[in-house]
Amino acid sequence: MVRYIGCFLILTCFNCFSQQKRIRDYGVEIGVLKTGENNAITDVKGVRVGHTTIIEADSIRTGVTAILPHSDNIFQSKVPAAIYIGNGFGKLAGYSQVEELGNIETPIVLTNTLSVPVASNALIDYTLRMPGNENVRSVNSVVGETNDGWLNDIRGRHVKESHVLQAIESAKIGPVEEGNVGAGTGTICFGYKGGIGTASRVVPVSLGNFTVGVLVQTNFGGVLEINGVPIAKELKKYPYRDKILNDADGSCMIVIATDAPLDARNLKRLAKRAMLGLAKTGGIASNGSGDYVIAVSTAKTNRVAYESDSMYKEDKLLRNDAVSPLFLATIEATEEAILNSLFAAKTMKGRDGHEVRSIPIDKIISLMKQYNKIR
Repeated sequence: MVRYIGCFLILTCFNCFSQQKRIRDYGVEIGVLKTGENNAITDVKGVRVGHTTIIEADSIRTGVTAILPHSDNIFQSKVPAAIYIGNGFGKLAGYSQVEELGNIETPIVLTNTLSVPVASNALIDYTLRMPGNENVRSVNSVVGETNDGWLNDIRGRHVKESHVLQAIESAKIGPVEEGNVGAGTGTICFGYKGGIGTASRVVPVSLGNFTVGVLVQTNFGGVLEINGVPIAKELKKYPYRDKILNDADGSCMIVIATDAPLDARNLKRLAKRAMLGLAKTGGIASNGSGDYVIAVSTAKTNRVAYESDSMYKEDKLLRNDAVSPLFLATIEATEEAILNSLFAAKTMKGRDGHEVRSIPIDKIISLMKQYNKIR
């Protein structure tokens, strides 16, 4: 992970970087399926994640997160993909070509709302200069966003192409840093500090032994629940109590990767289930929320070659009735990834002195114990 820290960085904000414990560290287990080794999207073999975190002065709190489906030339070896729109108040770039052709040909980049164009431009530069792409004349860059304008000087458009390229070039396998990093640096979730979160699930060997990994950028509202415990209700912190009409607005970007051999049709079915995971945390996909799910299959046998000597493409795909375990894996991993984003995030101050507190972990764990939800 590469962090861009300007010379005006507030020293007290170094505390904003460090990773807190994840929800499982407190004995809270979400769902029934096993996690992967790192309980992260990178448990899907070949998937890499990189962050660029930008914190400067007292008002810049933003960044970039890049997800790479594999380590080869993605344009030359595209991955089957689908995008599902849970609620479309957003600026996701690249949707129509993915919808039409069913594949993705660039890394997936997440950032803030007003930085989508610069991120798209960086992805185009990255793709055009890759060896083997000398004759490429069209690039469908995929960029998702949430609006971090409460903590971040979003109008200043501080994300530059170099930040996007840093995130891509620093992407790696293994554990993924969560919370106030990358595209999650300035985000808010359920009225608390949100951020980047990730989780994974592995379906049983008898059902294919496939892995599903999820990464989220949480910036949305609703009535927080954790493993069925009505946290927001117990803490009396939820939308519309004071008749403020927009206090549940926001967005959530969800990226799913799986090594299961799925085509775009079944990847869209998988993506739809991620919204069930969001709902289990209490998210409501409000009017002002941009909730998008991007799903890709990394199975080598199903990649889409940019050029081929054959006019036919032969895939080995899972049958429809073999996909249900992946639906469950997606729901569980999405739910836990969202909760990890909250547990990993720390209190942050930003633009105009705004402060967003992290979740009250001690109170939450006490409530989990009262409801007998601690392992």
